[in-house]
Amino acid sequence: MNEPDFFWKNFRLGTELQISGTHIFNALYFLDKLEYLRHEEDIFEFLYNVSLGIERIQKIAIILIEHNENTEQEQFEKDLITHNHLELLRRIKENEKLNFGKVHTKFLNLTSDFYNSYRYERFNKSSVYHKNSDKYKFLEFIAKELNLEIDKDYDYIENSKQVKKFLGKCIGKIVCDFYEIIGKRARQIGTFTYEIRYESKAFKIFMAKQFTFENENNLKREILVSLLNKNGLNDEFTKYIKSIEPLNFESFNSSHYIKYFFNDINDFSAINEYEYFIDDKQIPKNRNEEIFGIGESHYLQNELNDFMGEEE
Repeated sequence: MNEPDFFWKNFRLGTELQISGTHIFNALYFLDKLEYLRHEEDIFEFLYNVSLGIERIQKIAIILIEHNENTEQEQFEKDLITHNHLELLRRIKENEKLNFGKVHTKFLNLTSDFYNSYRYERFNKSSVYHKNSDKYKFLEFIAKELNLEIDKDYDYIENSKQVKKFLGKCIGKIVCDFYEIIGKRARQIGTFTYEIRYESKAFKIFMAKQFTFENENNLKREILVSLLNKNGLNDEFTKYIKSIEPLNFESFNSSHYIKYFFNDINDFSAINEYEYFIDDKQIPKNRNEEIFGIGESHYLQNELNDFMGEEE
């Protein structure tokens, strides 16, 4: 393999693999924040990111499968300019065996139709005469596969744990099978395209093979329990937090405020109350300095030293 080919397939495609994993992570992370699959813009964001992620990993696999020293480069690159996930799948399956079920093919058909057609529909005046395809095709896919009903009054499906696990499992099977092909082909030609940066978004997808955020959410709950329990965390940092005079949050119960940790995208009630405190000048001038380091512990050493000095 010549030097430009090696650099391309080893480094450039390695970066593309990280980008693919990032898009898929972002899609699943945003999905995790939704209580209901209802609003078109929310479904668009999920489908857009997952479509991009799948397309990119498919194209990486195709390059590693098809390209060699005899390839006519310009024509090969032109042939990659497509957003048809099923066509890309066909090219991969010409050389590699993939054990996809009907549900995986249906999902790839949905992402292909979304990226090539559905996402542009609202720019056409004719869209006023029919339901938006991206939302309703997505809901129909989930409803049919899980035997659920779409709410007839408000056109939505609850984004339950069942739905999240189903979509995560479906997407996980697709992208992990493509990733295995990339690893196999990269080893054959002597590149490290398959390597994934530790603690990156792509690491969760391709290495940890986790496609929901159940563990992350449960960890947040456990940290809250430990912080609030007298037998839990009781280090100097916890003491420092407890030494700060709390704001008088009282508009909602504690469960509602804790919910904000899990979904700060679509819940504005807590932030509205906080902004009222700011406007009403209930927050001391030095407040931001006091709380700035919470969650950024490497900034807090001076504050902790001062606090410990005061205790002594």
